[in-house]
Amino acid sequence: MSINIGRFSDTTEPTPEEQPGMVSEGQKPPELVYGSAEEFLHEQLLPTYVRDVDGRAAKWCTEWYFHPEAVSRIEALWRAWEHLRLDGATGISVWFRDHADHHMNVLMDPRGPFYKCDMQKHRDPEHLEPRKAPEGWFPDVRAIRS
Repeated sequence: MSINIGRFSDTTEPTPEEQPGMVSEGQKPPELVYGSAEEFLHEQLLPTYVRDVDGRAAKWCTEWYFHPEAVSRIEALWRAWEHLRLDGATGISVWFRDHADHHMNVLMDPRGPFYKCDMQKHRDPEHLEPRKAPEGWFPDVRAIRS
């Protein structure tokens, strides 16, 4: 019996070359299912991670790509998914628990990166403007290692 959930499926134990992070010498790494974070968002993430986005309890911006934090988190979700999909035992559970639920809760939080937007209009986020620390407080570790 095979159950498909999005692009995850219950399979038998992966062979050594299919195990996450395991690529034998001379073998190519597994091919990606999706070619970009955007393709992953449209074809896997949003169709399977459905929530009521009412603007009060959850927010989303249709122009999510203008939000650097959103881009970074969606990229992280995609890369984690590509890695964990190879684990036929617990990959989907680990991905939802450790990645999707965490990052999507942050992204859709009313005070999250889309806090100024609504479903009809994007508004540029305000970036934090930190001051530079006094000289010498954070030495460049690349120079220390040399």
